Amino acid sequence: MSHSSVEPIEPAVHAASISVVVIGTRSSKLALVQTNYVRDALLAHWPGLEVGIEHITTKGDVILDRPLSAIGDKGLFVTEIEDAMRAGRIDLAVHSAKDLPSELPPDMTLAAIPIREDPRDALIARDGLGLAALPTGAHVGTSSLRRACQLRALRPDLHITDLRGNVDTRLRKLREGQYDAIILAAAGLRRLGLESAITELLDPTVMLPAVSQGALGIETRANDAAAELLAPLDHAPTRRAITAERAFLARIGGGCQVPIAAYAVLEGNTLTLHGLIGARDGRTVRGALLGTATEPATLGIALAEELLGRGGQALLQSE
Repeated sequence: MSHSSVEPIEPAVHAASISVVVIGTRSSKLALVQTNYVRDALLAHWPGLEVGIEHITTKGDVILDRPLSAIGDKGLFVTEIEDAMRAGRIDLAVHSAKDLPSELPPDMTLAAIPIREDPRDALIARDGLGLAALPTGAHVGTSSLRRACQLRALRPDLHITDLRGNVDTRLRKLREGQYDAIILAAAGLRRLGLESAITELLDPTVMLPAVSQGALGIETRANDAAAELLAPLDHAPTRRAITAERAFLARIGGGCQVPIAAYAVLEGNTLTLHGLIGARDGRTVRGALLGTATEPATLGIALAEELLGRGGQALLQSE
């Protein structure tokens, strides 16, 4: 996702002259918490700025009777928001970065990636049990092919059932006994103040996170002055990690229909990228590569090609 080869166009209007911006967001409680975080950060850096919020309903919010993987659209939670940006109704959008397609349209840009929250997956079990202690045949809810694949590899005895709805809905379904346990992103639970519900945080060596999990992506129109407003919110180490993960995903070409995971860790100038390509039945090919922090996209592509060559391509073709 590097734009280094493209000469930036100087915006006609500079950030200092912008007095009003409108943020587009989904209407879920988590989306609004994330949007308010960005609004507050903008106001801290630009006193006097007026920040409006517009709620936008996306295809992914409307279709709740089918698994995400069955809908078959990489822009499930994004397309309508981008259309509002093109129409000039909003100036920027706050996304959970893992909802973003691996490649943005040419008229859009990822203007800022704030510091990442906890990237791990969280198990929430009704009886307070960890993953290893769940009884044989326990029903575990998840809407993610990535989580389901890794669960099947770890615990082939479990019954994996699709789980849709916002965080509150999913927790309610667990309390009602529809599931013995569910898996959600730790970041969303923390942002909502629900971390006390977590039974076990799953280490990335056990459950490799989704690409960009725990990070926010703030999108604007390409070459728009609003991007200048967002520059102070960008966290360079997080951007490097996310860039590597998104390059891995883009090279593989998977959307919601394929179990793919990636997680990058930055230490000094060294970036370590862990990746996984899976099949729905629990077969996986995984590995890790080290690279320089200054070339994260190169690292992502290199690991993708290695895993594809080690059996990942065959897994993708089997789906």
